[in-house]
Amino acid sequence: MAHPKSRISKQRKRKRRTHKKAILPTLSTCPTTGEVHERHRAFWSEGSLYYKGQVVIQAEEVIEEDGEE
Repeated sequence: MAHPKSRISKQRKRKRRTHKKAILPTLSTCPTTGEVHERHRAFWSEGSLYYKGQVVIQAEEVIEEDGEE
């Protein structure tokens, strides 16, 4: 036979939830660009994607054409 659910007291519920809290992410500074970013995450800087101080995806350069002859 099924067991009826018992009510969880406010105190018990709150004790369980004390450990669940939002923490600030750890930030670090890139040695190459000097930009502050989240640790263990790739970040965009000036159109290029960096990870661990190295370029992962290079920025595309815009080629300007002059109409002068």
